[in-house]
Amino acid sequence: MSHYDVFNGDADGICALNQLRLCEPIEGAILITGLKRDIDLLSRVEATQGDKIIVLDVSLDKNREGLDNALSAGANVFYADHHFPGKIPQHQGLDIYIDVASDTCTSLIVNKYLNNAQAKWAVVGAFGDNFDQAAKNLGYSIGLNDLELTELHQLGICLNYNGYGFNIDDLMFHPAQLFRIVNSYSDPFDFLRSEVQYIRLLDQYKADLSSSKNTAPEIITNAGAVYILPNEPWVKRIVGVMANAQVKKYPNRAHALLVEMGSDGYRVSVRSPYNRRYGADDLCRQFESGGGRKAAAGINWLPATLLPDFFKKFHFNFTVNNIAV
Repeated sequence: MSHYDVFNGDADGICALNQLRLCEPIEGAILITGLKRDIDLLSRVEATQGDKIIVLDVSLDKNREGLDNALSAGANVFYADHHFPGKIPQHQGLDIYIDVASDTCTSLIVNKYLNNAQAKWAVVGAFGDNFDQAAKNLGYSIGLNDLELTELHQLGICLNYNGYGFNIDDLMFHPAQLFRIVNSYSDPFDFLRSEVQYIRLLDQYKADLSSSKNTAPEIITNAGAVYILPNEPWVKRIVGVMANAQVKKYPNRAHALLVEMGSDGYRVSVRSPYNRRYGADDLCRQFESGGGRKAAAGINWLPATLLPDFFKKFHFNFTVNNIAV
């Protein structure tokens, strides 16, 4: 029998798994993860009878075939997520916790399942996934003060920042390596005080953030703002943080950040307005390789020929939702 931990390589996936593994340590669990956009992860698992599989923060709709294969092989699957799932299967080997509400994330779902057993790490994951109010609400409920929440907010952003890139070489740490570093700390404040690798990550984050300061939108309409960004290493790493920062700065706007991938296409990140957190997934699923959740979604490959169509649908999607700049 094997144990597999399958998780998104962003802050939410890492912090969700860390909560579970701090409560139930497993020696030799096989880690299956990757870039934030690497979400078809269950296909990498060759499950057999009696295997135990944890799946966190990846869409069931994008992992349906892998899930069906694992269950058919006789594996037991624990599945927690907040992305669009499509039809949820019923199976005695499936223990499922999915909530697509626009104010929750996988770390918060797992925290609820664990009855606050590792709630500080849930706060970190929620901050990293841009659910600031939910993170603060949980933090206050467990006795954290504003200074402590500020520290956990920065940690969440840095863990999330590490998941962005076009390939693994763009990242400071492979997400599996970063999880192992995080998992050696039961308290995130000990991580902040003691982990030297966090200093490396924070320094690179600050450098990339500084590089993004002078970027300006290509288009601003009554639906939102669209950025066209160059294919540069710092852009690939900071694009998610940049998108989250823009929706907080302009909370009534939708935002789309398009990163050039050569001359014939783009990788797209979309954020719904922070004050009306829905619509991003509906927009992105209209394009092949698009998906995500209500507040934040993306398209892995948008051909340049479809750029006018994307602009049109972006404008329509958020204008008909009565979103104003």
